[in-house]
Amino acid sequence: LGPLEPRLPGLLPWDDGRVRLAPPELLADVPRLAATLDAVPNGGMVLIGRRLLRSNNSWMHNLPLLVRGREQCTLQVHPDDAARHGLTDGERARVWTARGAVELPVEATDSIRPGVVSIPHGWGHDAPGARLGVAAAHAGANSNRLADTATLDPLSGNAVLCGIPVELAPA
Repeated sequence: LGPLEPRLPGLLPWDDGRVRLAPPELLADVPRLAATLDAVPNGGMVLIGRRLLRSNNSWMHNLPLLVRGREQCTLQVHPDDAARHGLTDGERARVWTARGAVELPVEATDSIRPGVVSIPHGWGHDAPGARLGVAAAHAGANSNRLADTATLDPLSGNAVLCGIPVELAPA
């Protein structure tokens, strides 16, 4: 292939060769974002997603080797929040929004910030018509059932799948 040659400056669309890390559209949105930082949603809890090493893609849930062991699809919650909501580590919790509800085991951990809960993405293999036998036996919970499909990020137009206000209770 020959000696390496620099290519990046030629690929940038700006004549000065600089990358725009803060385009005007993003800067204009900062006041709206800043105004939401101190907002306390219903119940004070928000849902974020997470990725798991053994399940980067949902098809991996149909491989017995990758779903063995302890249940992977858990609701991570800070111990203080778990106590406040009557949740017990290892027991099942119900998580809901106006859009829907899921149930899954509680994983109390101080590795998550108070006021935040986390459900891994790509689970929920209990849907009617699902034909993945191993995955169905380890169905987990589909956190997308909690998202409001009409709520879009105003700047990007993407569906809001993170920072969703949720309610919690023992299942």
